[in-house]
Amino acid sequence: MSERNARPQSKTARAPWRHPLFWTSAASIVAGLLLWELAGRFIVKKALFLTTPSQIVFEMWRLTASGQLQKHLYVSGIEFGIGLAIAIVLGIGIGFLMATNKYAKRALGPWVSALYATPTVAISPLIILWAGIDVWSKVIVVVVNAVFPMIINTEAGLRSTDRQLIEAARCFGASQSQVFWKVLLPSATPFLLAGLKLAIGRGLVAVVVAELFGSRAGLGFLLAQASDAFNMPLLFVSVTILAVTGMALTGLIGGMERVFLPWRAKADE
Repeated sequence: MSERNARPQSKTARAPWRHPLFWTSAASIVAGLLLWELAGRFIVKKALFLTTPSQIVFEMWRLTASGQLQKHLYVSGIEFGIGLAIAIVLGIGIGFLMATNKYAKRALGPWVSALYATPTVAISPLIILWAGIDVWSKVIVVVVNAVFPMIINTEAGLRSTDRQLIEAARCFGASQSQVFWKVLLPSATPFLLAGLKLAIGRGLVAVVVAELFGSRAGLGFLLAQASDAFNMPLLFVSVTILAVTGMALTGLIGGMERVFLPWRAKADE
């Protein structure tokens, strides 16, 4: 009996690179990079219009050797990390308040809808003008852009909880905190993770946009320098780092989904 139970566990616990879906993604990435390299070398031969992955790698190595890339990564990473952490805390708190208090929903709902629909480009110059070009102005821009997906998804997740589950928990003598931790939070977890994915994407965009308008360092600053000098390899270095960062963080959230929502992982296999 113990041997039978051990087999399914070993199947679900196997390393990700042993799964066929992993190699499907890897093959797709390799094929895309290969087509990009061939197009840059034989189809679009002018470096002003398109650079190749090999040129991007060489430029990234040059920046790393000089120490410039580490400095820009550190600045953008600090701005993004602090801003995202604040946005997560504020978003969950405000979303919980709006889901549990009808007066808060009425008071905050119009503001959330209006600010969520406001483009990043429209508010970033104002924030930088008011807060200056230091790190905290970029943090504010990240918070303003990343907090609303967390608010909306937290509220939607809590409101979608089955009322019968809540009433059943209360009938068994569960306190308000126990209802939250045992019923509301597990039910809202898929929405929270989806909101976190959206917040990561909006936060990365916000960092770059804020740094484009005013900064002394960062990936957005590097991107602006590359655009002014028509340096395509340098421009694609910033774009590639942002894309890889977004993929890595999204993959991290996917790992969290497999931990907190194991039934979804089984459905995807």
